[in-house]
Amino acid sequence: MRDLTPGKMPEGRMVKAGNDEYHVLEKGKGDHHVFLLHGGGPGCTAWSDFAVVSDLFAEHYHLIMPDLLQYGKSGKDIITGPMWDYHSRSMTLLMDALNIDKADFVCNSWGGTIALRLASLYPDRVRSLTITGSMPVFHGPLAPLPENGRRGRNARDRYYGGDGPTQDKMRTLMANLEWYDITKIPEETVRIRYEQSLDPEEMALAANSDNPRGDWQELEHILQDVACPTLFCWGLQDDFLQPDYPMMLTRMVQRGQLHILDAASHHLQEERPEHYFHIVHGFLQQPDDQEMEL
Repeated sequence: MRDLTPGKMPEGRMVKAGNDEYHVLEKGKGDHHVFLLHGGGPGCTAWSDFAVVSDLFAEHYHLIMPDLLQYGKSGKDIITGPMWDYHSRSMTLLMDALNIDKADFVCNSWGGTIALRLASLYPDRVRSLTITGSMPVFHGPLAPLPENGRRGRNARDRYYGGDGPTQDKMRTLMANLEWYDITKIPEETVRIRYEQSLDPEEMALAANSDNPRGDWQELEHILQDVACPTLFCWGLQDDFLQPDYPMMLTRMVQRGQLHILDAASHHLQEERPEHYFHIVHGFLQQPDDQEMEL
């Protein structure tokens, strides 16, 4: 069984993208570029979310692992205007700065919603999407979403509220919302996320709840513009969004596929990295038949 401990983070670099600045890790070689975009939980970074599985992907692809804006070591300026429009535009500028014209995007949660908007606005920049645990639409197929779609934001408010962040609160958050088998949660992952969550700029953003993150956007009506192959890879026991939700999303995009992985919750790329890699690697290697009838 593969060790789920992240290990020491490799040396990264800061990359200027327009007015934004990203901390970027790169692994692997070649001209098949794959961006790994992390989730939006407290203390999340590219390394916390993708460290272990990135070793598997790096044997086949050139990986770009940015800390998303307002996370990790990337810039934490206040975002104004429609949030996903801002992030997707900024991501194209990061691609320009790295001399990458087109890439695949493998994403968890927050990162996946950015990538969906990116694919709808800038289709020439995206070869394919893999989306795990993202919430671009504010309703389920038959019923309202848990906590009216605010489960993540409520969890963040609880984590930073009261007496403030603690390592125990981080472990509880991960156990309740992100992992299926809580006995597998690496203490190293708990520690690095807890320590990152104490960053003064992240603390200041959390104190203002959603206000500094830009205006929330409902993406239901733009998903029809996502034309690239899109794999929704979901945990059967996802605590945010049950499998009927990604099934709905699969029908909203033009070329959707769906894989449900058992014994996995919201961070399946961390909890079951080998299974996740083989599922996504197989998808990335599928022939792209541009003449298929949609």
